[in-house]
Amino acid sequence: MNLNSKTAHELIDLLKKGEIKQEQILSDLNSQIKRVEPKIKAFAHQSENLAISNKNGVLKGIPIAIKNNICSKDELTTCSSHILEGFKPPYDATVISKLKESGALIYGKTNMDEFAFGSSCETSYYGPTHNPWDIERVPGGSSGGSAASVAADEAIWALGSDTGGSIRQPAALCGVVGLKPTYGRVSRYGLIAFASSLDQIGPFTKDVCDSALLLSIIAGHDDKDSTSADIEVGDYLGSLKKDIKGMKIAIPKEYFIKGLDSEIEKSVMDAKARLEKLGAEFKEVSLPHTKYAVAVYYILATAEASSNLARFDGVQYGFRANSAEKSEGNALLSMYKQTRGQGFGLEAKRRIILGTYVLSSGYYDAYYLRALKVRTLIKQDFDKVFKDFDCILTPTSPTPAFKIDEKSEDPLSMYLSDIYTISANLAGIPAISVPCGFTKNKLPIGLQLLAAPFKEEDLFRVAYNYEQSTEWHKMKPSI
Repeated sequence: MNLNSKTAHELIDLLKKGEIKQEQILSDLNSQIKRVEPKIKAFAHQSENLAISNKNGVLKGIPIAIKNNICSKDELTTCSSHILEGFKPPYDATVISKLKESGALIYGKTNMDEFAFGSSCETSYYGPTHNPWDIERVPGGSSGGSAASVAADEAIWALGSDTGGSIRQPAALCGVVGLKPTYGRVSRYGLIAFASSLDQIGPFTKDVCDSALLLSIIAGHDDKDSTSADIEVGDYLGSLKKDIKGMKIAIPKEYFIKGLDSEIEKSVMDAKARLEKLGAEFKEVSLPHTKYAVAVYYILATAEASSNLARFDGVQYGFRANSAEKSEGNALLSMYKQTRGQGFGLEAKRRIILGTYVLSSGYYDAYYLRALKVRTLIKQDFDKVFKDFDCILTPTSPTPAFKIDEKSEDPLSMYLSDIYTISANLAGIPAISVPCGFTKNKLPIGLQLLAAPFKEEDLFRVAYNYEQSTEWHKMKPSI
């Protein structure tokens, strides 16, 4: 039956009817992984303790792949970094606990850019993941392994994390649905932090219905996370049943400028026309501080990263350099230097250095404090628009998937890959990417929708109505 190619909600229905068994799902997934994983390399680690679930939750028997920076008890969780080699957390992240209580099976840890530092899934210690639509191209990042595993039918669905677009951008490049919830909507407890004020866990799925279903499982307040919002979880699945007649959607002019691929612009405009036929009303707006988003993000994100990564020193867990030279007269300091020098990759080192610089004496006010002030202005731009509009429509990525190694020597060019996604993290608002077409080279194109804080129902409502009027989400790569 090729159960690995079906959505989670389809499998749940088949299980309820008794037409399939849990073992059949795992068997089909294992067969697909054996067939395509050598080409895709979506997984960093396969689960060691996989067993059929005895929990009678809504997700009983449904396997899920997990990004390699979300802790699951006694399972390798290394952030695809040498410095966390062999690390097995002694606890489950809150999202993992919720999934297990719902009966889901934790199926493996997906590859990622080291510590989520990247937009292409090329900085992993385990090597790059390949895009299922063209294995010579990147799947996007940093959650490239999660996106590729779903697109290649190696996973039914997956979890990723989004700090500046790390769910939505790879979802667009791989032709799947990717959601970044509102900051605080999903607990970050057990997520190994990149930038604590920006990180958010979210789902990769084959359709919008699965995205709504998975968010309904993992969302909610958590006492273990001080940034978790104590706000009632919405009726995400119920929102799919509503039409979009009369909904007001904004088009920000700053997102349609030089640098946007012409095929992507056309697909997004075609999607706009389709939504208009479904009853949505559009108007052009301005988000004037958008031009500062990339600069603000890479100041704040690197600053927080340099602080968060200070804990990885070879003392408590993970990799420790074997030969600690004592020539400097301080064996402990030497061990720190060698462990961090050998344990971190080039991109991680680059971001630690940048972050330490902007936080240093004499530069804090000039860079970090100023970036915080501009972040507030970016958020206020969105607040102003959402007073009059339900959603904002933009491209997800300025380009389709690029070739592996094409941008690896040009960090600035790589950083600009997230130019359309970064603002949502700075503002803390929810955003979703859904497939909206293909280039002439048969590469997926993603459409991004953004909404006001905790208005995920509006995102699902618009995304689902659009998805159901197209066939893009049903297209499969011929690996």
